[in-house]
Amino acid sequence: MKRLVSKNIEELIPYPPGKPIEELEREYGIRGSIKLASNENPLGPSPRAVKAIRNYLSRAHYYPDGSCYYLKIRLAEKLGVAAENIILGNGSNEIIELLVRTFLRAGEEALTSDTSFVVYRLIVKAAGRKCSSVPMKGFRYDLEGMRKKVTARTKLVLIDNPNNPTGTIVSKGELEGFLKGLPEGVISVVDEAYFEFVNDAQYPDTIAYLNGDRLVVTLRTFSKIYGLAGLRIGYGVAKDDLIKYMERVRQPFNVNSLAQVGALAALEDKEHLHKTRENNRRGLKYLYQEVERMGLEYIPTQANFFLLKLRKDGAKVYQDLLREGVIVRPMAGYGLPHYVRVTVGLPEENKRFVTALRKVLFTAGSSPVRHSSDGHRSDGGRE
Repeated sequence: MKRLVSKNIEELIPYPPGKPIEELEREYGIRGSIKLASNENPLGPSPRAVKAIRNYLSRAHYYPDGSCYYLKIRLAEKLGVAAENIILGNGSNEIIELLVRTFLRAGEEALTSDTSFVVYRLIVKAAGRKCSSVPMKGFRYDLEGMRKKVTARTKLVLIDNPNNPTGTIVSKGELEGFLKGLPEGVISVVDEAYFEFVNDAQYPDTIAYLNGDRLVVTLRTFSKIYGLAGLRIGYGVAKDDLIKYMERVRQPFNVNSLAQVGALAALEDKEHLHKTRENNRRGLKYLYQEVERMGLEYIPTQANFFLLKLRKDGAKVYQDLLREGVIVRPMAGYGLPHYVRVTVGLPEENKRFVTALRKVLFTAGSSPVRHSSDGHRSDGGRE
């Protein structure tokens, strides 16, 4: 039979979405389960956003503002850039697609890390282009290793900062050194979906590179700290000539009206951001403490999730936790078969996770085993 699609599409492995909570509960015969798998905001959406969306519902028969005019203007004011430096998308994922479709020509390649957001490689491969990768060092981007892998064919470099799934960051000094070593014409895409959670003073301000001589695109989203993941809205910031080319490729009305009004209201909700950050800070402190007591290793994070290393197969622990009504994310797909990624939840959700984890790991009478290895913390921590 004649091949219906190109080889690159044939070989793609679809992104594995999680099942709806209702379906998992039916499957496992449980009720009241909690989801700590997708790095969502456990406090829910910004209350201001909810109110704005409700007020707008009667106008849902109109097409959205195709330019996202008001949101773009407000973002420009907040970021200290021109509106022409901003593009809005159906989640920041769409902007990654726009970057690939706009700038990655035949024979050109993208470059990223092998333990980074899997969607980067999926999008590049779906476009029929090559995505090279470099192993991480200590669960962090190896920018020096990536710089050495840059060739004349490299056009896009994709950096997740903080990185999903490790929660680690690239520092200002590391990023600046990397950018200086890149050939002219290479576009560096820095995905900052979790930047609002970062408390490390060495975290770079990539918006500041806008007026420099390097091509840097900053990606951000309303899905995480603002709690609007279900509305799918993100944005990119870059030099206006890059934005102009991407706007030629962007579909009309790509950001729906409810997402626009919700995001605009959420931007003004400082109280919701403060509560979310505080919940995350306290949650991480508690979770670190409890997994250390179990003798387990983890990767210190700058995001609203963390990687936890287990003494058992991560997929098996994931299944066992499901039976306890706790949903986390197994990491075998990232080449980390003994890890799960855990989203910080509400205090009661974090406690339930700890109780369930202790049960599935130690009910057979096994005792905690202490570990120590680079990049991890266990039993007191590693700075």
